[in-house]
Amino acid sequence: MNGVRAIKLLGLILGVVLLNIIVLSPGLLGVEIGGTSVFETALGVTLLFVSLLVVLYESYILLFKPSSIPAVKTLKSYEDYIAALTQYKNVKVLKKDIALALDQISRMEKKRSTLLDVLGQRFESTELSFKKFNAVSYEVAKLFYLNIRGILNKLSVFDASEFTLFSSQHRPSQFSDKLVQKKTALYNEYLAYVTGYLGANEEILLKLDKLLLEISLLDSTDYTDVEEMPCMKEIDELIKQTKFYKQ
Repeated sequence: MNGVRAIKLLGLILGVVLLNIIVLSPGLLGVEIGGTSVFETALGVTLLFVSLLVVLYESYILLFKPSSIPAVKTLKSYEDYIAALTQYKNVKVLKKDIALALDQISRMEKKRSTLLDVLGQRFESTELSFKKFNAVSYEVAKLFYLNIRGILNKLSVFDASEFTLFSSQHRPSQFSDKLVQKKTALYNEYLAYVTGYLGANEEILLKLDKLLLEISLLDSTDYTDVEEMPCMKEIDELIKQTKFYKQ
């Protein structure tokens, strides 16, 4: 159970306890169990019973029912991607990859913000150079999040618990070694795709760093055409060669 669910459960229990204290305390609402009024006794017992049912039901929801994973096709903002990835962060075999993916998103957004600041300091927003750099920033971010989407597509094929079930530390004894080997090989193949996407995004982040450096050195270069800058060429080539990229 994560911290948010723990807080919700604690708040629920405190709320139910407080309600029962207010209703059943002598001198407040006058409801007394075992008193002279049968109606008050029945009301008090009913309140306790309903309170118990509410606590048990909500405890089940918060403790055992898995959170729904957003549909990959509906993801739009970087916050959506973070929320989708976070669903897998407690899966042992995926922890490092998910942590890296979340870190990459954070770095991507910071670099995009820095790039816009640098461009704003060197060019007017109406200048052609500004528009070209900004367009490249958009296309690179699009490619970056297509890779994140690729990760989520691979992970969404299986229930998250299955990655742990067929990891090397958790092999079901009731299955044959041959079946376990096949299943494990399949999961390792999917995990390899995840690693590949992460590597591609790390390359994108590196190229953005290079682009920022080249922009900072523009005053000391002789480039008359933005598109002829080495890193701009590299980024353009990267976009063209990536089979996952679509206009």
